[in-house]
Amino acid sequence: MKAAAVDAPPGRELGTMREDLPSAKERQAAAVYVAELSRDLALIARRHGLDTVGFILEMARLEAESANRHINGRR
Repeated sequence: MKAAAVDAPPGRELGTMREDLPSAKERQAAAVYVAELSRDLALIARRHGLDTVGFILEMARLEAESANRHINGRR
């Protein structure tokens, strides 16, 4: 499956202007989504003997959960 492309507004490159940054609410939603998705992918990887991939995906889950706590002001 191919990831969806993210397009920048016409005439600008994505991420070059301060207003292009997502809001805290958007960042939180992304962190929660990444945590959930990486957890599910880690389970699939480990069930299929891909232990290193599972480990890396678990690390991604932990980082996303940490980012979510940081966004919410909890450390």
